Amino acid sequence: MRRKYVSGDTVYTCFVYAFLIFFTLIIFIPLLYVVTTSFAPERDYYTRGFFFIPSSWTIEAYQYLMHNPGFTSAFKNSVLITGVGTLINMTITSLMAYGLSEDWLKGRSLINFLILFTMLFSGGLIPTYLVVNALNLIDTYWAIWLPAAVAPFNVIVMRGFFKSIPYELKESARIDGCGEWRLFLTIILPLSKAGIATFTLFYMVANWNTYFSAVIYFNDHSKWPLQVFLRQMLILDEAQIGQLPEPIYRYTPAARMAAILITALPLFVIYPFLQKHFNKGMLIGSVKG
Repeated sequence: MRRKYVSGDTVYTCFVYAFLIFFTLIIFIPLLYVVTTSFAPERDYYTRGFFFIPSSWTIEAYQYLMHNPGFTSAFKNSVLITGVGTLINMTITSLMAYGLSEDWLKGRSLINFLILFTMLFSGGLIPTYLVVNALNLIDTYWAIWLPAAVAPFNVIVMRGFFKSIPYELKESARIDGCGEWRLFLTIILPLSKAGIATFTLFYMVANWNTYFSAVIYFNDHSKWPLQVFLRQMLILDEAQIGQLPEPIYRYTPAARMAAILITALPLFVIYPFLQKHFNKGMLIGSVKG
């Protein structure tokens, strides 16, 4: 009788699959609970505790949020911060990276060193706040956009994208009379779609998740982004809620779960369109940089 031997590769493959399934369940189960709770009546939360299937399905929590002026205002603020902030980020980052990728830029080594230096050392919270306050940017969206206008790491990696474009292609365009602006807009950017998509996603996630800066720089609650608004819904207890200037933070458990899903939904929708460029973007930029 022949004995069947299990190879080491088979054992390793089984281990990998088991590991991935385990951590997928760790992520999926809480997400499923949030989804089902958002569609469940309030009595299920208090009478059934932890459940995956509600006794009845309802969209009252979503209807309540859509008609809640505080939530809709916070959602609009996040859309504004993310849209304008990402545009500012990508404009400055791509222009800086293109200039630093060209040999004709004088002082390029010094500028590269300063960018790298800011990755290791920062001015700190208090000096940054003093500068923002001195510029009269408190309670304005520029307090969010300007201090985070450029991420040094993104500039360095995007510079690698632009360096990967053949020098002969750029020189032939210049010989044909193409100026630097036209070269950048019509040749460089279209050939760098992977990098543009990758760092657009990075900046969008960072801007959409703006929390700490908003807490520091916004005294006006009407300018709060969605992340700060969520904190009021999920963290504050009833005593603290009663001290707030507006009684708009009394949410049922279903409304809180619905708010979490609505907050995460935009990134879930956008990511699949940029995902195909993500791996390629990170690989090329990091190797060529």
